[in-house]
Amino acid sequence: MKNSENSISALLRRRLLAGAAVAATLLVFSTGAASAAANCVKGDRKAPYTIGWANIYSVPTWMKQTEGTITAEVDELKKAGLVKNLMITDAQSNAQTQIQHIQSMIDANVDAIVVIAGSSTALDRVISDACDKGIAVVNFDSLVNTDKVTAKINTDSNEWGATAAKWIVSQLGGKGKIIVMNGPAGISVSDDRRKGAQPVLDANPGIQVITETNTEYNVAPAQEAMTSLLFANPEIDGVLSLGGALSAGSVLAFERQGRDQVPTTGENARQFLELWKEKGLKGWATMQPNWLGALSVYTAVQALQGKDVPAFVKVPLPVIDDSTIGGYLARADKFPADGYIYSDYDKALFDKLLAK
Repeated sequence: MKNSENSISALLRRRLLAGAAVAATLLVFSTGAASAAANCVKGDRKAPYTIGWANIYSVPTWMKQTEGTITAEVDELKKAGLVKNLMITDAQSNAQTQIQHIQSMIDANVDAIVVIAGSSTALDRVISDACDKGIAVVNFDSLVNTDKVTAKINTDSNEWGATAAKWIVSQLGGKGKIIVMNGPAGISVSDDRRKGAQPVLDANPGIQVITETNTEYNVAPAQEAMTSLLFANPEIDGVLSLGGALSAGSVLAFERQGRDQVPTTGENARQFLELWKEKGLKGWATMQPNWLGALSVYTAVQALQGKDVPAFVKVPLPVIDDSTIGGYLARADKFPADGYIYSDYDKALFDKLLAK
């Protein structure tokens, strides 16, 4: 009888130990899953979600097109039952107003906030607060300094500036006077492009930067700024433009003043590409895809569904030159006259970028 009791006791002990081992294994897996979950996302957030789009300004056509990709993506996600509402704000270029808008989204307990930052530093506190409240935060294009976000999505702005500068140096044979055209000061995408160009310029002392501009990413102010610089500088060998509308403004200013066009860098702005082809310009360009906005919404929803997403998603920069410009211009009629000709995108592309 005692032997029988001992056998039963041993069996119970083995089962208890086995149960403990299973529990420990489950704990390991659950801990691993928790650590793999996207940053910021926490709490009982279930589809359909409410998404906030905190825009810094909506006037430039690039921003309007970008918002168009966001609303189109939200429409698709609504059809799939994943999104309920899209809250849109426009800070009209004021970082403090943008902070207030983001705070309002936090107070409304939206599930995700997608944002282009009007300041790389001013938004850090409110963005961090949103993250602490369990809201998915996806920051694209112009980035904040804080890493308390779910994901940052961008091309490499330093690479953008460096590659453009290398092209100018090559075109001028390492010697000449150039003007640098920048976007607004304090906007990370503008500042980072300029920072990326500087080491190349430092390595080529034969290239003289005679002056620089900072303007909105719009043709009219860029043309006005370049017109003034043309009056003040009779000799200009090249234009290192770090934005597409800026380049179009430069070309128009040269034309209006009867000056010969010079090698000019730029972006995929339709007007710049058309002027490039029309004037037989020596040009180089790349692209900041408007669909970064759509990708940001998609990324936020993926994170809210419990999927792991990268902390930083790097989108490759294409090169637009004489060999590829034709392909962009062939699609020009699909885009506004003052807009940007961006590449096609779909879910497969987004999944590929998020898998890197």
